[in-house]
Amino acid sequence: MSAATRVALATSVSGLAWDTDLPLLLEALRARGLDAVAALWDAPDFDWSRCAAVVIRSTWGYEQRLPEYLAWADAVQGVTRLDNPAWLVRWNTDKRYLGELAGRGVPVVPTRFIAPGEDVVLPGHGQFVVKPAVSAGARGAARYTQDLHEKAAAHITALHAAGSTAMVQPYLTRIDEGERALVFLGGSFSHAVRKGPVLTGIGTVDDDRVPHPGLVGHLPSPAELALAEAALAAVPGSPGLLHARVDIATADDGTPVVMELELVEPNLFMGHSEHGPARFTDLVQERAR
Repeated sequence: MSAATRVALATSVSGLAWDTDLPLLLEALRARGLDAVAALWDAPDFDWSRCAAVVIRSTWGYEQRLPEYLAWADAVQGVTRLDNPAWLVRWNTDKRYLGELAGRGVPVVPTRFIAPGEDVVLPGHGQFVVKPAVSAGARGAARYTQDLHEKAAAHITALHAAGSTAMVQPYLTRIDEGERALVFLGGSFSHAVRKGPVLTGIGTVDDDRVPHPGLVGHLPSPAELALAEAALAAVPGSPGLLHARVDIATADDGTPVVMELELVEPNLFMGHSEHGPARFTDLVQERAR
């Protein structure tokens, strides 16, 4: 097939092994007559310029090679269409965007960012979470109680030594009700799932957790849907996003808050959506033209 019909879904070695969306989306794209391929984002011999479009799918592990990854996104966008675009990849891979969303009036989990060299200030009461500002799948995160300040401070020191800004957030008491992940395609709500809590242990930085335990389909409430739409509307430049996932939890006062805004390589949980793969294919085909 010609480059005019080739679409690459950028992935990784772990993505090829574990991304359950990938085969569904490849099948849907190929059924539409597109030359859809899964390509490792860091493959040295893959010619991205021969693609009509490149979609970032499961480039997992990028956070450990962020400068290289951002340079790759810039390079791909320089030769073809990249979704979501490189500038948005740069913005969304650093969770300091939560501060920007809060500044635009979007309710988010209260977050303190502590950069290397800044004073370490920890909550005086209640449980809290420490994690790096650049991470994925709760990698490098741990939950602490108020009597574990010394251990939490050591965690932050280790993050700083690795060159990372640390995040400190309260551990929401209602998190056991589950996070809700709302998936948007082309700016429109598609489907949602509910996920079980991840940080079930105390004081342990464990990078081998199941990233999305206890998945079930979910019908979002009007308040959840309104919050997700407000979060996406607050993204700088209001770009036309191919895909987006808004992760929402319940604050202690019962109101929904944004946990994360996933715009780079989110799991889209296509297995929980009857029409999601077809909608995704419509959008990719339209953009590839």
